[in-house]
Amino acid sequence: MLERLRVVEFSTWVAGPSAAMLMADWGANVIKVESPTGDPVRHLFAARSDWDVNPVFELENRGKRSVVLDIGKAKGREALLRLLDGADVFITNLRPGALKRAHLDYESVKDRFPRLIYANVTGYGLEGEAADLPAFDIAALWTRSGLAGATIPDGVDPFPCRPGMGDSICALATAAASLAAVVERSLTGKGRQVETSLLRTGVFAIGWDMAIQLRHGEHVRAMPRSQTQSPVANYFRDRDGNWISISVRAASDWPAIAAAAGRPDLPEDPRFATPTDRIANAQILLAELEAAFGAMSFEEMAGRLTAHDVIWAPLQSLAEVAEDPVAHEAGCFVEVVEESGEAYLAPASPVRLPGVTPTAARPAPRLGAHTREVLKEAGYSIAEIEALLTSGAAAQAE
Repeated sequence: MLERLRVVEFSTWVAGPSAAMLMADWGANVIKVESPTGDPVRHLFAARSDWDVNPVFELENRGKRSVVLDIGKAKGREALLRLLDGADVFITNLRPGALKRAHLDYESVKDRFPRLIYANVTGYGLEGEAADLPAFDIAALWTRSGLAGATIPDGVDPFPCRPGMGDSICALATAAASLAAVVERSLTGKGRQVETSLLRTGVFAIGWDMAIQLRHGEHVRAMPRSQTQSPVANYFRDRDGNWISISVRAASDWPAIAAAAGRPDLPEDPRFATPTDRIANAQILLAELEAAFGAMSFEEMAGRLTAHDVIWAPLQSLAEVAEDPVAHEAGCFVEVVEESGEAYLAPASPVRLPGVTPTAARPAPRLGAHTREVLKEAGYSIAEIEALLTSGAAAQAE
């Protein structure tokens, strides 16, 4: 889909690399530029002597080529600019101050590359007092955006989001913004700067609650299932202790859920007739439903909910998801084939193209595996490449 798109990624950790990985999955030619020490995620599990592969780095960087450049050296910086000569998209999550000091910020390069889409992935945006603050998703997206505050119930100690979760959401926004700018360029012939931030992504992700806050000044916070005012839309255990989530989308779902529970009489009970009645008698109704579903096996409960067209899902561990046929049929996993020919499964991008046969993804590159190859494509002669390598401005993997 993007086979003619050339992307240069100069970023570390998750949000920027993940955005470029999505484009690589969709066929783009992605060049990952790294410092001589490499993306820190390469070394994230260095202490795990029992692991011969880093699944996190492999996920965020599959399908790319790696070039090592030292932009602290003039020739290394110029080599990066030479790579941008033929690029369509440049993705970076270096902080604005660092980019400006290196003369690699948008204002410094835009005249040289008028067709380039320049994508800044940031913590807090490019403007204001927080623009140059360091940020991970746990800080900017989870904690500062209100996501954690709306999710963690009162009385429960704060807990972090899972690693990289918010970065992956921001990566989707970055890929979308970059490709929207590519479409615009096809009409105008001009590139542009686009910017995403973890903070803005978090506020968008909690958009329902934030919209109510902004419009009516009311704040809704998650509550434990035993205290919720919505006893029908809740989690229920089967007789073996397995949790199943049940959702409500319309008023007609209440009779359907009651019927699935084997209690078609409940909607006729005046205590549960209207939403207001059900809220007023939430604990009583919750106990009735717990007893009804708690007498069923998982298969019976799932079958009944499906038969009555109720939205439901099992509460699964990651190990269970990895074996879930529904997840496999939905295309949640992609096969990656190593250089050795060994294949393994990894999380897939959230986009599938009906009618296109999926192909195995290429693995993440070794540090500097493609430096010579990519510099040659950028117009460097063999002698010039060797001079860059000798000076330390570039490096090639053994």
